Amino acid sequence: MASDMNITAQSQTVAPGDTSPAQPALSRAFLRRLRKIGLGLIVPLTLIAFWDLMVRWTGTRLIPPPSDVLIMMWDFAFGGIYDDGFSASLPIHLWVSLQRVYGGFLVAALVGIPLGVALGRSPLLRAMLDPTLSLLRPVPVTAWLPLSMIFFGLGPKSAVFLVFLGAFYPILLNTVFGVKSVDARLLEAAAMLGCKGSQLFRSVVLPAATPNIFNGLRLGHGFAWILIVVGEMTGVPEGLGAVIMDGRTLSRTDLVITGMIVIGITGFLSDRLIVLLNNRLLRWSPQHHV
Repeated sequence: MASDMNITAQSQTVAPGDTSPAQPALSRAFLRRLRKIGLGLIVPLTLIAFWDLMVRWTGTRLIPPPSDVLIMMWDFAFGGIYDDGFSASLPIHLWVSLQRVYGGFLVAALVGIPLGVALGRSPLLRAMLDPTLSLLRPVPVTAWLPLSMIFFGLGPKSAVFLVFLGAFYPILLNTVFGVKSVDARLLEAAAMLGCKGSQLFRSVVLPAATPNIFNGLRLGHGFAWILIVVGEMTGVPEGLGAVIMDGRTLSRTDLVITGMIVIGITGFLSDRLIVLLNNRLLRWSPQHHV
């Protein structure tokens, strides 16, 4: 009997050189991630190559080649090349734009999510507010630019207001849709188990609506970055939108493209953070992982 136990213990012992089952799984996950990154780089690298080819083929001086934009990006971030007013100014402009984007975005979320929940849960409130919201929603945010300058004056408040408008409606509508789409049978089952009132909302309605709320947050976040350029047309001296407008005025196309690339990269990285938060909060729901 003792000899049998010794044989069993020896068979379960893993030698130092052996590969544990977890290591191949990690290797496969790493390879999948690497493959995903590689596939995602195909289109951007192809567009950059096509851009460089067309500039060389046409000989245009209006659009700079990618190499000139790369030099401009380096100078914009670290300086030491052109030594003008834009050299090494990226941290200042990026920080100012981040404050405006996320100031307007957070206000839109703080207003849009509770209002969307209330509209989704209350047919009476929905009947009262839906016509007004449907009337205002098609109005382009750019049409609010003159009024925002009248209401808030020239400065950052107008930019934050325009970002708020752009992010508000996607967050609101997706929240309303998520709350209204909760399966009635799920509510009935929860009620039969004694779940009522605020407990029903916390335990059933809010978790079921969360995927749609995150969809609204992602859409609103994208619109917030889109509208920062419009918002910073209101006479602000700093910000990525202001840099793009200055580049247009000075016919500095390389500066315009640099501002566009910085906005794109920053918006992409910020969106990845929302996706990570979405996947963490919705880890109980694999079909809603992004």
